Parts: sequence; C-alpha cells; structure tokens
Amino acid sequence: MASVPAGPLVILGAGYAGLTVAQQVSRKLRGQVPIILVDRTPVHVLRTQLYEIGKLAEAGPDVRAWTVPLAQVLDRRGVEFRLGSVESIDLSARTVHLDSGEQRFGYLAVCLGSVASYYGVPGASEHTFQVYRLSGAQKLATQLLAIERASATLAGERRPRIAVVGGGSTGTELAAEIATTDWPRLAGPTTRSPDVFLLTGALPFLAGFPPRLIAHAREILRSAGVQMIAGWNVTRVEPGRVTLEDGTVLPCDAAVWCAGLEAPPAVKALDAPHGKGGRLAVEPTLELPGHPGVFAVGDVIEFRDPATGMLVPGTAQAALAEARVAAANLVARIRGEPMAAFTYRERGVVVALGLGQAAGSVRRVTIWGSPAALLKRLVARDYARAAEKGDTPNLI
Repeated sequence: MASVPAGPLVILGAGYAGLTVAQQVSRKLRGQVPIILVDRTPVHVLRTQLYEIGKLAEAGPDVRAWTVPLAQVLDRRGVEFRLGSVESIDLSARTVHLDSGEQRFGYLAVCLGSVASYYGVPGASEHTFQVYRLSGAQKLATQLLAIERASATLAGERRPRIAVVGGGSTGTELAAEIATTDWPRLAGPTTRSPDVFLLTGALPFLAGFPPRLIAHAREILRSAGVQMIAGWNVTRVEPGRVTLEDGTVLPCDAAVWCAGLEAPPAVKALDAPHGKGGRLAVEPTLELPGHPGVFAVGDVIEFRDPATGMLVPGTAQAALAEARVAAANLVARIRGEPMAAFTYRERGVVVALGLGQAAGSVRRVTIWGSPAALLKRLVARDYARAAEKGDTPNLI
C-alpha cells in the first residue's frame, strides 16, 4: 500500500457520515492517531427529521429535539472538535482551508453532505425555502406560522397556498407534514389551514421506491388533502408564484424547494473525478483515486454498488453504512492492512406522511398507516439515542 504522510485524521462534516466515522475510528484506534472533527456548527443535526415543520414552528428557537451537542458525544471519545466552514481543500498540500484558519491532515474523510441544487431555475434560490439545513427549516417554520396567523384576513374563503417543489421523499414528507399540522392550535382558532400543492416534476413520484409503497403514499397524501401536480418541471420562481414548463402559473404564499441536491462548492472544486452534481467518484474502498488516505462518504459521493450495478441512494441509512466501511478502511490504511470494498444492503425504507401516517417497505414487505409511522419514530429515536451515547444504532 502507498505510504501516507504523518498527521492527524481530519473529518470534514459532523452529519450522519462524519460523526459515525469519528466514533468508529476513535473506538478502534484508541488515541493512536489524533482525530479532529470539523463542522460549521457545534451540534449534530438530525437532518432526516427536519420535515417536522409543525413541531419546529411550535418549538421556536428551542431546537434541542433536532440536535445533539457534539461536545457531549466527542469528549468521551477523545475526538477534538474544531468549529469552521470549509472554504477549500488542497489535496496536494494536504491542507483544509477554513474560515477560521488552516488545518493540516495526514488522513482525511470528506463528509460534507450536500446542498440544494436549483438547476439554473431563475428565482429558485432567491424565492424558495428549503429544509436541507436546520436554519432553513427554522426559517420555513417561522414563515408558515406567520402566514397562518394572517390567514383569517384573506379575501373570501381563500386559504394560504403552499407549493412544495420535488416529488422525492423530502418533498413528500414535508408536504404531508404541512397539510396535517394543526395550524389552528399553533396560530389561533381563526386560522385557515393551507392548501398544499406537491409539484413532482417530470420524474415519477417517489422514483426508485417500491411500487406498493408509492401507491399507499399517493393515497395517504390524497386523504390528507395534498394536491399533486405531475409531469412538468418548474421553470421560474417569483415572489408569490411558481411557473411550470407548460406555462401554468401557480400563485402561492410560500414555495419550498425539495427538487434535488448537489455537492457543496468545496467538493465540486476538488481536483478529482466527479459524477453527477459534482459528487466525488471513489474507489470501491471509498478512497479517492490517486490520493491515499483520503476518503469520501455520504451525500458527497456517487457510488455504484459493484454487486448490483445500482447507484447507492443519498440517504442517512446509506451514509451510515458507508461510514462504517470507511472507518474500517481508514484504520486499515493507518495500520498498513488490506482494505475492504463497500457493498450496500438496504434494510428498508419508510416515508413519513403526516400525523400518524407513513408508508414503508421492509424486506420486501409493504407497511403503511400507523404501523409504518411507529417504525419511523422508533428508527429515529434509536439513532438519536445512539448518537448521544456514541453507540451504533440497532435499527439503521
């Protein structure tokens, strides 16, 4: 194996992938190599729960239910935390440039997640909300609460209109949550609950999910009052309206962008092989080609499973699975031992569909309604408990 210059292991990003790599490597090496975890915030965000927009609106500035303080987790693992946003990565000089200074590395794990991809649609970045980050979800929750509080003054019987762009799991979960939130309880008895439109675009609704799950999700959304508009992508977003490819103009009080993700700018700028959306193309070991000791994990990579030929989805479940293999391979690289290839085996998927409802597929068995919603809650609680204690979750 190629040699790697001496230096600490630096992990960029404290999301699902980054935190898991830090915990797993520290557990195996027990202080043999310094480990530094870098993130722009001092908390680990439970990003898969950010669709809970009604709960966020009720919680206001108290976001403890969606975060885990990193100091609480890392102190017991001997991992150093450094606060900073990644501006660029110099692979040749083995240096990360942060807004708070430079950080040298001997080994590197790039786990920076993803950012919203607007595909060049005019006005999309300026005039839509997003829930890919906690700050974005909080802004949306605050805006929805304000819209609902003002809804009693709307002319005639008009209700607020909320447009959710994107028919994947994020858009679906968010649309269902907005439609089923008890807004009169949160915003006042004269509040008019919103009309919610899910703009699924030209791609099939919940593309890639099992057909029976999709059928149940569609029916539950219909029962919740979500109106689905399919077949046409958004071509322009302006204050108060969204325009579709067929010329349809949809007036709305708020638009939320859930139409896709891409790699962050610092990742797209790397001198390395890239796939769609600027994601990194990695070796089967999850190491960056030509850069020994540099690994990439989670949403930042495009990885086709050699066993199935399918692209591994950009989900928390996949990120956790990748992180465990990347951690083992980092330890092997440090010790000069053989590394293993990553293969992905999905345990199941569950899509939340509003108050007490969900649809899922577990080992080819479709579940829906309250049993699926219960499973979704159990998985989320299991992960949060494990993250807080620095353990490995049992259910994901």
